[in-house]
This record gives sequence, structure tokens and C-alpha cells, in this order.
Amino acid sequence: MRLRSVLCSAASALSALVLLSACSGGSGTTATSSGGKPLVGVEYPRSDTDFWNAYIKYTPEYAKQLGFSLKTTNSQNDVAKLAANVQTLILQGVKGIAMAPQSTFAIAPILAQLQAAKIPVVTIDTRPDTGKVYMVVRADNRAYGEKACKYLGTKLGGKGKVVMLEGDLASINGRDRTEGFNDCMKKNYPGVKVFGEATNWDGAVAAQKLQTDLTAHPDIKGIYMQSSLALSGTLHVLKQQGLSVGPRDKKHVFVVSNDGIPRELKDISNGNIDATVSQPVDLYAEYALQYLKAAIDGKTFKPGKTDHESTIVRVRGGLLEDQLSAPLVTVDGGTYSGVPSLKSTDSSLWGNNLGSVQPTAPSRVRW
Repeated sequence: MRLRSVLCSAASALSALVLLSACSGGSGTTATSSGGKPLVGVEYPRSDTDFWNAYIKYTPEYAKQLGFSLKTTNSQNDVAKLAANVQTLILQGVKGIAMAPQSTFAIAPILAQLQAAKIPVVTIDTRPDTGKVYMVVRADNRAYGEKACKYLGTKLGGKGKVVMLEGDLASINGRDRTEGFNDCMKKNYPGVKVFGEATNWDGAVAAQKLQTDLTAHPDIKGIYMQSSLALSGTLHVLKQQGLSVGPRDKKHVFVVSNDGIPRELKDISNGNIDATVSQPVDLYAEYALQYLKAAIDGKTFKPGKTDHESTIVRVRGGLLEDQLSAPLVTVDGGTYSGVPSLKSTDSSLWGNNLGSVQPTAPSRVRW
């Protein structure tokens, strides 16, 4: 019933969007500010995490460097609000929109309307299950799960029990991380038993399910959190269970997180958790806007290597994805089952440089 309600609300908002597109001509040809700067819209998905607040911080700084005038909205993880926000951005005359839809299966009608209105869309962090966008700016989320798997598999010597605190399986990110982790474990570490727990990207739900698993299985020795949303709750549960001990203690539970926020890096250095996968939130902000500029300028792309250490891949007909680098981060910078890592103190990690934004070169994206 909740899904039906969400989709009906989105459909109502999209009906208004059709009328709006018709009234505005659907082309966004007046999308410049009074100073002549191209006007673009950025739809923030939420503002309740350190990761997304970092994205919100980076975006206007890169927009300024690229000479954009910027309009922003925030859907707070609600697809109906996202649809309404898109209407607002079209009404304001944007020439392109960057968004990060968290429910990737429900975004297709909104994308169809924007395509009809000839407004290019770049999605960051997530990829729509259906529908077309100009470019997806993302990292390989299956690789996130594989990196966590190989780290834990190495540390556990290929045997034992681990809990995977999954994200939302309605999101391509949750599915990719889950499949990547499970497939890697089955192939490389069949002696490891995985307890998969759906959390819907909710830290409280993750903590409750972790506590239940640790109570039923006190011999659990590994945890993979698919998002740093679960970090606080996980550390609290481990402390409650008397398991908040250093890696040399026999009771230690190895914890791998996912995001690369400043707190994770400090927790790795301090021995509170063991590893994370650093999502390049700074590059998400930068290249979302770089690709919007390319779209406005009429540029096109093909699969292949870029000049910013990433690869553009064709994920399906008419949909390209720029897969940015997302390194494993550990305290020692070691290599685990062939996966290299960076030290948690490495100065190249955005989580260690949140207060600074590097200048954007005019041709960072290879045209």
C-alpha cells in the first residue's frame, strides 16, 4: 500500500509537470540568470547524513567555479517531493538537472517528462532502473561489496560468521552492494556464513537487527555496513555487547563501513572500526556539474577511459555511466586478497579534506 501511495502521489505531481512543460514550451530556453550565467538545478536527495551534507557543501562551490547560476531543492528521500521539486526547477527555467534518486525503480516517469521537456539529466550516486539520462556519475557499487568481502574474508581467514547491514533493495546501490558481497563470499570464502539484514538505509533498524543477530550468534566476527548511516548504532551495540575492543583482542569484531566520511576515517585511525570504502562525494558534485555543462554545450560521449582516472561504461542501450574510483581505506594501507587500500590518514581522501575544494580545470572531462 505504501508503494502504491508513493507512485500515485508521484503520478499526480507528474500530471502537473506535463501541463507545466506545455506552458513553458518544454525547452528551458530562458534558463539564464540576470548575469547571463547558465541556470542549472540540483535536487538533493536528503540532508540527514554526513555524506549528503558534504555533497550539499561541495555543489555550490563547484557551480561557482564552472560559471553556473544554481537552483537547489531537497526531496528528503520522498519520490513525490522529488517530482514536485522537478516542477519547481522547470518553472524556474533550468537548462539541466542533477539528481540522486534514492528509489531508483520509481524515477522513470519523472525522467520521461524531463526528456519530453528536453531538459538533460545527470544522476549521481544512483542509476535509474529504467529510463534515460544524459550521464550517470557513480562508482561501481558491486565493487564496494567485493572490497568489503575480501577485507573481511582475509581477516577471518575464510571462515566464521558475518552480518551484512544492507541498504534499501529498492535502490540499485543496495542491490549492487548486496550482490557483490554475497557473490564474492560464495566464490572466495564459502566457509563464511553471511546474515543479510535489510535496513532501508535506517540506522535505528540496522542497530536493532545487529543486536538480534549478535544475541542469537555471539560468535559473529564481522560486520559490513553498506552505509555510514549504521555507524553510530553499530558502535553502540558493540559496546553494549562488550565487543568494543581492539583488533588484537580475541573478542574483536571486524567492521567495514561504506562512505568515507570524516568520522569513519577517525574511527579507523582510532581502532573503533577497521575499514571503509570511500565514495567520492566531492567528485560526484564536480562531475555532475561538468556533465551538465557538456550537455548544455551539446557534447556527446562514448564508453572508454577518461582523463580523471575513471571509465565510462554502457550499462544498457542509451545509458552511460562514469564509474569513478572508490578506494578501500584501512589503518595500514595494506592489500587484501589483491585489493589495495589507502591509509585512513591519506591526504587524497575527501573525508580528510572536507574544508577545501580543488579548482576545476576547464577540460577535466574528456570530450
